[in-house]
Amino acid sequence: MDKALRMWLLSATLLAPLLSSAQTVRVVTETTPYVYMQGDKIAGPATEILQKTLQLANIKDYSLTMYPWARAYDMALKEPNVLIYLIARTPERDPQFQWVGELLQVRYHLYKLKDRSDISATNLDAARNYVVGVMRDDLRHQFLQRQGFTRLVVSAQSTENFAQLVNRKVDMVPLSESGALAQCQTTHFDCAGLEKVLSLDEMTTGVYMAYSKFTSAELVARTQAAFEQLRANGTVRRAMEPKTPMAKSTASTSKSQ
Repeated sequence: MDKALRMWLLSATLLAPLLSSAQTVRVVTETTPYVYMQGDKIAGPATEILQKTLQLANIKDYSLTMYPWARAYDMALKEPNVLIYLIARTPERDPQFQWVGELLQVRYHLYKLKDRSDISATNLDAARNYVVGVMRDDLRHQFLQRQGFTRLVVSAQSTENFAQLVNRKVDMVPLSESGALAQCQTTHFDCAGLEKVLSLDEMTTGVYMAYSKFTSAELVARTQAAFEQLRANGTVRRAMEPKTPMAKSTASTSKSQ
């Protein structure tokens, strides 16, 4: 009996990595300028890279679901075999995930409505005096909290956060240029009505595809190798480069910047 038990334990130990990698990979994401719904399917350039990566890695058994950011992030943080995209890589997050590859670099700015002449901030100290809209547990939420911002209005979705700005419930929101353009297109808001107040240079970061901590190393390595192949041959860059630049009136900065 003892011998049989030892054999069973040995077999289970040897098979564990294979069983883990054979489990369905749950891919989670949120709505961004690079990930969006097209009919009843999740599409966008980042989704295109995701699907090509998994195909090249011969990972066929996966599900793809869009969630509010906080839920997608929580799943990737706590559950096994979860692949999240797009996620900013920060020093705090670095040990919490297994990073597959960088899709692009993102630079953020604080935006206001152009006709809000009462808003002016040349630095973070001045910006703390205003009400800022953020998305729950997003990189920008976490960054502004660390910088001592206390007048934060937290939303679950990016469209809800942008609506807070348009409806004058908040003074400013942090967005990338592509993010601002996407919100304008989604909400049919004229981007000429937006203006940068302050660039958040400290927040410039790479956004990645990453596995949860409890995903098998073999699965992660296969995905990393496939992504690197797509990066090396230019597929990632071609898919992620901006197709529609921000209008000059939207991208222009205020004199107070």
